[in-house]
Amino acid sequence: MNFIRKIVKPSSKGEDEGFYNDMRELLEFYPKKIEYYDMAFTHRSLKKVDKDGEPFNYERLEFLGDAMLGSVIASYLYKKVPKGTEGYLTQMRSKIVSREHLNELGKDLNLIKFVKSNISQDNVGDNIHGNIFEALIGAIYLDKGYNYCKKFIYEKVITPYVDIPKLEGKITSYKGLIIEWCQKQKKKYHIETYEDTGNEPIKHFSVRISIDGEQIAKGRATSKKKAEEQASKRVYFSFQKQIENS
Repeated sequence: MNFIRKIVKPSSKGEDEGFYNDMRELLEFYPKKIEYYDMAFTHRSLKKVDKDGEPFNYERLEFLGDAMLGSVIASYLYKKVPKGTEGYLTQMRSKIVSREHLNELGKDLNLIKFVKSNISQDNVGDNIHGNIFEALIGAIYLDKGYNYCKKFIYEKVITPYVDIPKLEGKITSYKGLIIEWCQKQKKKYHIETYEDTGNEPIKHFSVRISIDGEQIAKGRATSKKKAEEQASKRVYFSFQKQIENS
């Protein structure tokens, strides 16, 4: 079975130094408090606690990193697109910090190799890549402050990945787009979601989407959200010309 690095605490000084050097190479600066980064890569499955008995894992850092990432991206967009409306800026920020995009960033940096967990890598879910990326940003903020955090986000997110024209045409939610189009066109939208596991060991959900009483598309996936997006994407391609010209 393929496991993520499974360690409760470093077993030797050499391993401590190895993790420190890995972080220094990844961050391109010298960390001051390595424990923040240790926390950023610790999964709750280890049930690790700090000296005060509080949970020691990446979840609180993920919350902080999400806020810092949103703040830096918002500031960048505000300056980069001076004529952008509030709605436009909000939409663009959402595209940049979408879960899908953050997962891609985490994968590109191969952050999963630093994660300490008792759970098989096959069972942690795809979102761990983005969660760890946000936790890392939170750790940087606590360790080095806002300016280092901002510099890291510019170097790892904005400079290599943020292309305003491309983002403008990127669809982050087919379901939201279809619902909005139906509302504008005064079309009746109906979505039916139901459990459809069959003989498979993993739970599946199926979705049917109808417009004006006619079934347009179906979708099936391991979560309701994925099944809905899959079906909605098929609806989009069925009405693409009409949607783009509306």
